[in-house]
Amino acid sequence: MIKVLFLILLSSNLAELKAVERVFLDPGIDPLSDEMVNAINSLNTTWKAKRNFVGVSLDYVRGLLGVISDDNISLPEADIQIAEDIPERFDAREQWPYCSSISNIRDQGACGSCWAFNAAAAMSDRICIASGGELQVELSAEDVLACAPRMLVPANGCDGGSAVFAWNYWNDYGIVTSGCKPYKYAPCNHTAAGLALPHCANLKPEEPKCEEKCQPKYSESYENDKYYGKKCGHIGKYDNGVHRVAKIQTEIMTNGPVEASFIPYSDFFSYSEGVYEPVYGKEEIEHAVRIIGWGVENGVDYWLAANSWNTYWGDQGYFKIRRGTDECNIEDKVYAGTPDFSR
Repeated sequence: MIKVLFLILLSSNLAELKAVERVFLDPGIDPLSDEMVNAINSLNTTWKAKRNFVGVSLDYVRGLLGVISDDNISLPEADIQIAEDIPERFDAREQWPYCSSISNIRDQGACGSCWAFNAAAAMSDRICIASGGELQVELSAEDVLACAPRMLVPANGCDGGSAVFAWNYWNDYGIVTSGCKPYKYAPCNHTAAGLALPHCANLKPEEPKCEEKCQPKYSESYENDKYYGKKCGHIGKYDNGVHRVAKIQTEIMTNGPVEASFIPYSDFFSYSEGVYEPVYGKEEIEHAVRIIGWGVENGVDYWLAANSWNTYWGDQGYFKIRRGTDECNIEDKVYAGTPDFSR
């Protein structure tokens, strides 16, 4: 059932190429099945699998990967001076324990809004960090989802968007809090594990509508509730290898979590623990997450990332993915900005 593929991966310093043996499972296994979980776990690779999705179709799960092509739009290159001392391990939750937003695993529900959710989450983290913990806000993923795409293309709603939309929107228009505009797509039960939530497969999300007003009886006006960003940019756009990795690390340890888009394989849906690297399937649609730190596990360098599929997915909502080899293009599209408290 198993065949061996030799892939060419970059070495840790990316100065030399070396052949690394990567075991891939034969195609034909249902990615959401117990058979897939058992097959992955039999490989003794860098990660373990579990059933994260039960009672939903593969097409439904793919619908949660909501990043569309943004080849024709861009953010400027972020100006980052690489730190002289980058630690082997870093976790933003430990660095800024007074910012509860960093530890908050959001749930995008049955909507392909990962690009908006994780942008709003990273921005909220950065507002708290930049204010020394004085501003504990949750920026509205709904505001980003419904209104950000209007700047460049017609909104795709729950069918997807781009992180570039979100960071440009924060910079140019500002984003209100969830108190003003709460997320319309409630958390739902992906796992059928007895959770007291409606099952995601039974929900059909309505098309988001950009409404420039707060919910009734909210204490602030839409304009007064906004928070703005500045210096929003693409990290390491013109770099590669250790130089790009060091820029991403420097940005995280200086200003907080970042948003990243990557291209998972079908086996990612079954992630449980360890350092993810594909062992089955094909490249799926791009997905957006927050990178909150990094480290080394059993000799494997990794990024620590937060997903937005609730805490019942993966490792309580988190996952690790191999660092330094641009695994699944995780280092290609990384975005950040800083709060602008002057507006």
